Order: sequence, then structure tokens, then C-alpha cells
Amino acid sequence: MNDTSRHVAHSPASSEAHDALDALVADHRAIQKLFDAFDRAGDDGAADTRAALVQRACEELTIHTMLEEELLYPSAKQALADERETQVDESYVEHFLVKTLIAKFETLKADDAGFNATFRVMAEMVRHHIDEEESQLFPALRRSRLDAARLGEQIAHRREQLNRKLEAAGSRLVGDMTFAVSPADIGAGHPNGSTTDRGGATRGHRR
Repeated sequence: MNDTSRHVAHSPASSEAHDALDALVADHRAIQKLFDAFDRAGDDGAADTRAALVQRACEELTIHTMLEEELLYPSAKQALADERETQVDESYVEHFLVKTLIAKFETLKADDAGFNATFRVMAEMVRHHIDEEESQLFPALRRSRLDAARLGEQIAHRREQLNRKLEAAGSRLVGDMTFAVSPADIGAGHPNGSTTDRGGATRGHRR
């Protein structure tokens, strides 16, 4: 794994600030940096580099989608008027489509046909999703009665739980060549019982 992938992906929103929306925007920036790094690597880039970037992006997306689905979206439905509920429902669907592509990397290897194309399609979907959240949903939540500080504390606590499970599974270690973990692994123990339905992961993908 190269230094760039380690630098841009580790704990994107682990600062002391607990504003929920700021933390999720920080996630967005970290994920976008991984997409940009993959684009810079190019189709002819080293397979290990591309595989490391994809695995890291899938891990970060898995955690991010779980945080949004378990905590942000239920809070948003409570805080926003009925007309915004449709946007939250659409966000769930967009997450499902992204997780479907993440699951492809359980079997795709970096030298397989379609590896680069699959990741780029996923990246484009995520970029669109980020644009919609940051231009529409998040500003609406800022104007609502959402307690962003309290929600941010919940997100920070849940993130720590998920990151510990990733670390325990051997991910994010320098030079690590292990499998990525499944959402069933990192979601175990959450009171909502999140499993593979929320936050698909890249298990079984060798680099």
C-alpha cells in the first residue's frame, strides 16, 4: 500500500469536533480524495496501488453509509418537513446501489476486466450523492431543529466502535494484505442489528 492511500483514508472525521454534519462532510472529502488518487493512478497504475485504494474506499464508504443510515437519516426524518422525507428515502436507495457495486469487489481483482470501470461508476454515483446531500439535505437540516451536536456525539461513538472492529479484523495496518471485513462483522452489536442490508463491504477481495 502506498503512502498516499494511507494518508487520505485514515479516520477522516475523528477530530474532537462533534457536529454531525461537519463530521459527515469530512467523510465526504476523505472519500473524494481516494477517488482522485485512483484517477491519478490511471488504468496502467500498479495493481497493488489500485487495489489498496479501492479497498480503503470501500471500507470508508461502508462505515459512512452505516453512520448515515443508522443515525443521520432517522434523525433527518424527524427534524424535516414531510416534503424532505422523499429525499431521505432516495438517499437510502442511492446507498443500496452503491453497496451493490461495493459487493462486486468481493470477487473482482485489480487485474480483472471491469475492475477500474466498476470503481469509476461507483465513484461517480457517490460524487452525485455527496453533491445532493451537501447542497440540499444538509442545508435543510441546518435550518431545522436538529441537534447536530448531540447527533455528532452519537456518530463519533458509533464510528469508534466500527473503526475498532476494522482494526481488530486486520484492516488499516501498514502493508496489510488481509481481507476487508463485512458489514456483519463491523455492525455486530449495534442495537439496530445492522447487517449486510446496511453498508455492504468488500470481504474476500485479495489484493
